[in-house]
Amino acid sequence: MEVKKIIEAIIFASGKMVSKDDIKKIFLFKEKEIDDAIMQLKEQYKDSAIEIIESENRYAMQVRDKYVEYTKKFAPMEIPKNLLKTLSIIAYHQPIKQSELRKIIGEKVYEHVRELQKKGFLKLENQGRTKIIETSQFFYDYFGFDKKDKEKIKKSLYERVF
Repeated sequence: MEVKKIIEAIIFASGKMVSKDDIKKIFLFKEKEIDDAIMQLKEQYKDSAIEIIESENRYAMQVRDKYVEYTKKFAPMEIPKNLLKTLSIIAYHQPIKQSELRKIIGEKVYEHVRELQKKGFLKLENQGRTKIIETSQFFYDYFGFDKKDKEKIKKSLYERVF
């Protein structure tokens, strides 16, 4: 068995971020084998429309930002555009009070926040009569964002929404 091809298949098929520990537990590969395979895959995909991304020692495959526009008609958006707009505002301004978010997007904020929380994208914390809203780890995993790269998050979400 080729470790690289197995790991490529896992990352492609999972549809979510996969950690080296997850792979090691199931397939008993050595850490160096996994590291080498991931490095080779990143190299293999470096000039492709697909990329292997890493966030907090977890990996996923995704379409490069510059090609997302071309895939929209073939891969329907899993998150409705209105929710994605709300999510991008939250990601950009976080942590944000729900009352402040309401001033930006209006009454629909309550429904949007409820739906986004149900999907796992948000963390809410009560603060008096309002809530403090932040994106969850699932948000970063789902979109393949690095928490520290605020500009990439802003740019990528903007491209997906508009």
